[in-house]
Amino acid sequence: MADRENRRPLKTRQAGWAQALARALGSAGLSPNAISTIGIIFAAAGAWAFLQAGESRWLWLGGALGIQLRLLANMLDGLVAVEGGRKSATGPLFNELPDRVEDALLLIGAGYASGVAELGYGATILAFGTAYIRASGGALGLAQDFVGPMAKQHRMFVLTLGALIACALDDGVVMQLTLWLIIAGSAVTCVIRTQRIAHLLKAQFR
Repeated sequence: MADRENRRPLKTRQAGWAQALARALGSAGLSPNAISTIGIIFAAAGAWAFLQAGESRWLWLGGALGIQLRLLANMLDGLVAVEGGRKSATGPLFNELPDRVEDALLLIGAGYASGVAELGYGATILAFGTAYIRASGGALGLAQDFVGPMAKQHRMFVLTLGALIACALDDGVVMQLTLWLIIAGSAVTCVIRTQRIAHLLKAQFR
């Protein structure tokens, strides 16, 4: 997993329950890479629930649960790796690739559930863009910048909230509005991150 300075800042990592759960997973023999992979399974389950939400409004809740379990796995893999001393050579790879697969599964699934599949694909492309720009900054020797307004945790919060409201109202149009918000916020995030990287590079050049 990523080093401390290149990890997404999360206050929940310091919570006692999170530390205890990470220790339990480590003691059970689960590697950080395995936990990262399990996150894909949670995301796939959430995407399936979104796709079936037309059959039952309660499946929107299944999608929301899949999102939160995906985020839990994303947090725990880093805790087991860094705080648990289980880092590996392939950790940085597994820290990034599963995230992109999970983003695609959930956002595309939400797009189809909303009735406008293109919104899911558009949100996915821009979500990938935010990650690409962040990683590009790291490749240029800068600290990776997790600034929003639509970083991963923000996207998933908005998507979860949209799913809960869609369940309450039994209306997939809510998810269309949710995805438009994610698209707009992700586009702004891409611009902000690019500008911040450019500013830092210019400062180094002087």
